[in-house]
Amino acid sequence: MSSACPPAAHRPLHIAAAVDQADACTAAPFVRLARLAERGGLDFVTLGDSFARRGPDALAVLSRVAPATGRVGLVPTVTTTHAEPFQVQAAVATLDRVSHGRGGWAVDVSATEAALFGRRRAASRDALWREAGEVVDAARRLWDGGEDDAGTRDVATGRFLGRDEPRHVDFEGATFAVRGLSAVPRPPQGHPVVVVDATAGPSREMAARHADVALVRAASREQAGAARDELRRSAAALGRDPAELRVFAALVVDLGGGEHAAQPGHGGGPLPTADGPLYRGGPVDLADLVAAWHAAGAADGFHLTPVEPLRDLERLVNATVALLQHRGLFRTFYPGATLREHLGLARPAHRHAAHAHAHAKEAT
Repeated sequence: MSSACPPAAHRPLHIAAAVDQADACTAAPFVRLARLAERGGLDFVTLGDSFARRGPDALAVLSRVAPATGRVGLVPTVTTTHAEPFQVQAAVATLDRVSHGRGGWAVDVSATEAALFGRRRAASRDALWREAGEVVDAARRLWDGGEDDAGTRDVATGRFLGRDEPRHVDFEGATFAVRGLSAVPRPPQGHPVVVVDATAGPSREMAARHADVALVRAASREQAGAARDELRRSAAALGRDPAELRVFAALVVDLGGGEHAAQPGHGGGPLPTADGPLYRGGPVDLADLVAAWHAAGAADGFHLTPVEPLRDLERLVNATVALLQHRGLFRTFYPGATLREHLGLARPAHRHAAHAHAHAKEAT
């Protein structure tokens, strides 16, 4: 691990959890799990999605969960391949609006579902992740096209009242172009939080360049720490402040064995599986693992996917998180209201703020 890593006492521990439920077709089961995660003070919950997956749209579901919760962050998977960037940014901005600043998006790509659309052939993963980065860039430009808390449009004149005119975006990517301005005012967080699974090579450069949170599926503390160091070095090389990138170790967790590991080896650490590193054991052992990895600087936080959603999330919140809170390693309340505040991330400055301030000073 990097020698430059601050002591654990000065690095808040972050925990997020997946709330995927294969057979759920209404919002109620997702509301229940999100509320449970919120009771434990988790930073955010994720909900996976893909074009070929059966079930409701993840972004729409978490927009429904938003008014039923008050603090926990909400991060649906958004597949940028085959989607229109203008519509994507509007939907994500709307999630941030309806959740009062708790929205994010887990950016993903599709390399196998081109036949569902018939508009273009499948591209390489490298190309798809480059495109995903351009979608994030275009979205942020659109969000910065309007002022914070922009005024309303006068229907008769087409002008915006009470604020400076919004700025039109003229963005040209390799596979798409966006020209115009977003119909949704700038999100409460400025830019909703971008989450990227940076385990695979093609996604790692995109995560270093654009992600606020990078997930890494790591089967050991050493593997997680090496990935974190690599991502932070890459972010710095790209001109970013590496301190503004959070790297989470992503684990599948099976807490059905109570306080005894159901299989040798799992109690001491995760084992590789086809679905990613799997921890199988008790919630106390999981708390020890989380504390040890974090203290060693291997991860800023953990993204945990329960094998049995309700059972394992209840044991995670009621036992693992409670023990970490008792040890003073995890928050007992939310210090802020937005997902960026939970993660200790600064709200991005409006890219046109300097121009606006200069204009205002000149007018004065």
